[in-house]
Amino acid sequence: MSFSGFPPDLVEFYVGLEADNSRAYWQAHKTVYETAVRAPLEALAAELEDEFGAAHIYRPYRDIRFSADKRPYKENAAMSVSDNAGGGYYLSVSADGLFLGGGYWRPSRDQLQRWREAVDDAHTADKLERLLDRLGKAGYPLQTEEALKTVPRGFPRDHPRADLLRRTSLTVGRHHEPGQWMHEPALLDRVREGWRQVRRWGEWLTEHVGPAREEDAGGKRG
Repeated sequence: MSFSGFPPDLVEFYVGLEADNSRAYWQAHKTVYETAVRAPLEALAAELEDEFGAAHIYRPYRDIRFSADKRPYKENAAMSVSDNAGGGYYLSVSADGLFLGGGYWRPSRDQLQRWREAVDDAHTADKLERLLDRLGKAGYPLQTEEALKTVPRGFPRDHPRADLLRRTSLTVGRHHEPGQWMHEPALLDRVREGWRQVRRWGEWLTEHVGPAREEDAGGKRG
């Protein structure tokens, strides 16, 4: 099955799920999920596999065991591809549109230490800032949702790259507003273009940070 875009039913399905995130709604619309969400997502993953690798498609069920939010279903569909170096590519589609990104999400302490050493090194940091500037102009800035309130211990508070030192999630990404383009085959080209930008970021991370070496990779951060 070739990818031809996500049917408009996807948007309607997630709008309805946001209004009624219940088992009753899910059971009544499960066929819509399978045909308008799951099937085209699998087709998209197959189209991207030759260039980026095999994708993992996430389950639609939320883990509510330790969460105060007891909504049982995710209000988006997502997949990721590992780059086999600790990072990779990510895609999410929902009623809000499309998100593309990648990099190191929740890096381990040893990864953060190598990141900070790279940021602290003026020569390496110059190349890093130029890369981030190019990615930002392409619409893929460094994501800023997770960061320490102050620079980590061992670095001066007035460090010229304090903002980068505070980062605890090393991902870039872009949100695309919903539109007719979501329902057309050309969405595939938008994903390819976006993930090629992400690849540039992943290559820098592989060279200067590398995979986690600690057993608690993706867990504790400092």
